[in-house]
Amino acid sequence: MEQRFQPYTRLAAIVLLVLGCLIVLRPFLAAILFAAAIAISSWPLYLWLLHRMRQRRTLAAALMTISLTLVILVPLALVAWSVADNAASYFDQVRAAVDDGTIVPPAWLKQLPLVGEQVDAYLRKLVASREELIALAQRLLEPARRLLLGASLVLGRGVAQVSLAVFVCFFLYRDGQAIVALVRGGMDKLIGEQGEAVADTVGRTVRGVMYGLLGTALAQAGVAAIGLALAGVPAVALLSICTFVLSLIPVGPPLIWGGAAIWLFNEGRTGWGVFMLVWGFFAISGVDNVVKPMLISRGSSLPFILVLLGVMGGVLAFGFVGLFIGPTLLAVGLGLLRHWSGAEEKSGT
Repeated sequence: MEQRFQPYTRLAAIVLLVLGCLIVLRPFLAAILFAAAIAISSWPLYLWLLHRMRQRRTLAAALMTISLTLVILVPLALVAWSVADNAASYFDQVRAAVDDGTIVPPAWLKQLPLVGEQVDAYLRKLVASREELIALAQRLLEPARRLLLGASLVLGRGVAQVSLAVFVCFFLYRDGQAIVALVRGGMDKLIGEQGEAVADTVGRTVRGVMYGLLGTALAQAGVAAIGLALAGVPAVALLSICTFVLSLIPVGPPLIWGGAAIWLFNEGRTGWGVFMLVWGFFAISGVDNVVKPMLISRGSSLPFILVLLGVMGGVLAFGFVGLFIGPTLLAVGLGLLRHWSGAEEKSGT
């Protein structure tokens, strides 16, 4: 009787142990998953650096961690600090302008075709009526202020998560070879002969998605920097970093180049405003349709709807780093499904 129930008790003990570990690691799960995705995607670079460092794992891991800090953590911290620092002061200035009655519609608004004069006349009538203007400001300014401050808090939590992920990456790099051997051994026990193939599918998929997301974000930020510099928009570096961060969201970059175009129109530089709209639509946003498929094709192509659901669901589940984790997890699941269903072999033949 004891021998018959022994496998079930062993399974129950394993399940309880796994649940206990997950409960302990739950506050850090998002950072750990993000760190694993970063380590897997940058593993070839770490191996090259390890060879150059003559197999000194600690030194190579430290250099990789410092590089991640400079490339990911510092720009994200600058964006979070800038948003938090400017949000409150910007809305205080708008509120002061409303109270003083000095706020007027921009001159370029009247020049818009079809609706420009009507919108300009309505806004001037609204500005002339102090009571209506104050009522509208109370309805719109405070929610917008809370929205921006909430966004800065999300970015702040994202900085904390990314900082923890970078810290975890050091140990994943340093002890990565032992971890990989342990994982492969465990997968061989659980899956059997397909364990190595499944591990390769997971690694290839993670690298493909991360290359697609980060490569596209970097390319869009670079193209945006060129266009913003040519148009003479201020704070090119900060806006480029914002483009890099928002490019992870399918509709993110238009918020930057569209806002820059509105600023140019407001400054009376209509020609450069039109240039910014054309450059943003065809060059900045066009990068997403060219670079991402080229980079992500090395892993597992992810349909647009899954990218969108992965981004939104990832943010809701994991916070800021869910921008990366959500699409990556869905891509891994899709890749494993294709592998087990034989879709890869059919497509390969």
